[in-house]
Amino acid sequence: MTASTSAPTAAGPSAADQAAIAAVPARMIAAWAAHDADAFADLFVEDGTMILPGVYKKGRAQIREFMAAGYAGRYQGTQVTGQPIEIRPLAPGAVALLTQGGVLEPGETELSSQAAIRASWILVNQDGQWRLAVYQNCPRD
Repeated sequence: MTASTSAPTAAGPSAADQAAIAAVPARMIAAWAAHDADAFADLFVEDGTMILPGVYKKGRAQIREFMAAGYAGRYQGTQVTGQPIEIRPLAPGAVALLTQGGVLEPGETELSSQAAIRASWILVNQDGQWRLAVYQNCPRD
């Protein structure tokens, strides 16, 4: 899905932008399903930040390296799931997206309570494309 280049209003992003924002988790799911560290890192702005429990990565290069190692190791054979809970406008061209989901181990079809997470995504519209400036998740329970 392509992002709208329409100008945000004081009321928040346009309907087209809201759809493009809500599609970012689906793009992450697809990148993860392909175990494609490049596609995963490209969801972020160049100097984006990813924070996971015990992990802090700054910039696409570090995020790409972390995910490539993860797909070859800890995350090998896993899938990720998630869906938006809320989109909250922050400023023109910037939103907070709240999601819930988690990592499915090989063969799993449902998240365990230990694997379930909630996440905060700070997205910015950069050249008509919604990208992650900051992604942070924590255990749901």
